[in-house]
Amino acid sequence: MYPILIRLADRGWLETSWEQAPTAGRPPRHLYRLTQTGLDGAIELAREAERTRAQLRPLTAGGA
Repeated sequence: MYPILIRLADRGWLETSWEQAPTAGRPPRHLYRLTQTGLDGAIELAREAERTRAQLRPLTAGGA
């Protein structure tokens, strides 16, 4: 999972930071937040997936 998060951050889809006040006895966590670029990209990927699903639906509806 971390290689994917790193790639998304490198492409500007995620902001990264370290936890400011970690809990005692636990190492600090690396935090990730979706950027506006990431949100726009995720929305477009979801739209593409829906278009693909809509195109495939007629093929599978008759075969059931």
